[in-house]
Amino acid sequence: MSLKADYLKYTLHFRFEAGTSRGTLTEKTSYIIRICDDDNPAVIGYGECGPLKGLSFDDRPDFEEKLDQYCAEFTEMDLQLFSWNIPIILNQLISPAFPSIIFGFETAMLDFLSGGSRLIRASDFSAGQRMLPINGLIWMGNQSFMRKQIEEKLQAGYTTLKLKIGAIDFEQECELLAMIRSRFPADQITLRVDANGAFQPADAMAKLERLAAFDLHSIEQPIRAGQPDLMADLCLHSPLPIALDEELIGQMEYVHKFRLLKKIQPQYIILKPTLLGGLRHCDEWIELAGRLNIGWWLTSALESNIGLNAIAQYTAQFKHLLPQGLGTGQLYHNNVDSPLVVEQGQLHYDPARSWNLSPLLVDASH
Repeated sequence: MSLKADYLKYTLHFRFEAGTSRGTLTEKTSYIIRICDDDNPAVIGYGECGPLKGLSFDDRPDFEEKLDQYCAEFTEMDLQLFSWNIPIILNQLISPAFPSIIFGFETAMLDFLSGGSRLIRASDFSAGQRMLPINGLIWMGNQSFMRKQIEEKLQAGYTTLKLKIGAIDFEQECELLAMIRSRFPADQITLRVDANGAFQPADAMAKLERLAAFDLHSIEQPIRAGQPDLMADLCLHSPLPIALDEELIGQMEYVHKFRLLKKIQPQYIILKPTLLGGLRHCDEWIELAGRLNIGWWLTSALESNIGLNAIAQYTAQFKHLLPQGLGTGQLYHNNVDSPLVVEQGQLHYDPARSWNLSPLLVDASH
């Protein structure tokens, strides 16, 4: 057996201008890791590295250079893969400064071990027998655009909506929330909001008090990450449950994770494997959250269906889930076809549907 790794650079194109508090997105670049054996080249394990500009710990100029290096070093190591040695390989091969590369290699190796079947974690979900509850994401934009998205998500059967806030006028955002609540009480539609750190410390509590009037489930990252004393104070006194998101980025050591959660004591944490260093690091966050009585859910981070599939299959090993933040693959007009489908606000894996990775080979570079 002689394993080798390479990657394909693939640009995903949004179906619309996706608004966030950090600007508007029209496209997103992912790097698709491929692992195969020279003796059996038909079996290929795929994993996705998808750093987010302006957010990922590994959004840096030497990203592709490092990815080239790690692929070459993996190939030179002449490895044999087993489930038990994947964490060892990741620790010894890839710097913790590159969490999305860790996730890409981790899931490519797991896929290779499954015979290249895109089966990362076998479960009742991957067998098509269970659906995962997910939230419908409302992207930022003007009020009419956001209202249109809300109506579409409600028509599609979502019972949990997540609105990104912080880009338009706060009063207009409150009007949107009031409009939803006037039609649907909290026992019919669950509302989450994500501020992406947009609130200023001076008025954050006042805004949280305003938002609490709309019976919201939670707010993600009300203030900018890196202010643990302020965030701890908000979590202690907020009338609205707070979920940490960006705050977790860059915390790659177990003891640092524990100290952060112990200090801030949030009500929830949001786990994005691409940003946090893959599934093994999510295991650590989940274990710590359980010990500290902190709720959690997983969220995709604009991955293609390759990354989304890995995150969904990982998520499915847990029971009694809150609605998850798993994107549906419908963001992009050039996503790869997969068995992932959404039915009535739930993510379903349909084994009768096939994977089609040919767009990667046609459009990719490297």
